[in-house]
Amino acid sequence: MNTNRVRKVEVAIQKEFSEILQRDIKDPRIEFVTVTKVKVTPDLRIANIYISIYGSDEEKEQSIKGLESAKGYIRSLFAKRLELRFTPEIRFLFSKSIEEGIRISKLISELKWKEGKKS
Repeated sequence: MNTNRVRKVEVAIQKEFSEILQRDIKDPRIEFVTVTKVKVTPDLRIANIYISIYGSDEEKEQSIKGLESAKGYIRSLFAKRLELRFTPEIRFLFSKSIEEGIRISKLISELKWKEGKKS
């Protein structure tokens, strides 16, 4: 499969999924979900959607449950909105990229503060 085609599909799915989260899903469990990346298999049959969820562990667990329960609806919207021969199976994977960014930012701030105290 053409890698340009795969990349275009990944971008389209990420854009569409973000819009679906904002406009179409009314489940309150899914309020603080952010899409960080989408990876599609070369045959376009599976879309791995990487998400980051803001909140406690319990809120994250509830968000995942909400997404899993809406998976069929999301896939049906993909089928209507994306021009693909096959609608990919959706898998939600947890991404810690935003949390890691916050952690690194805090570490940098602490280093700057400690160096400021040494001067």
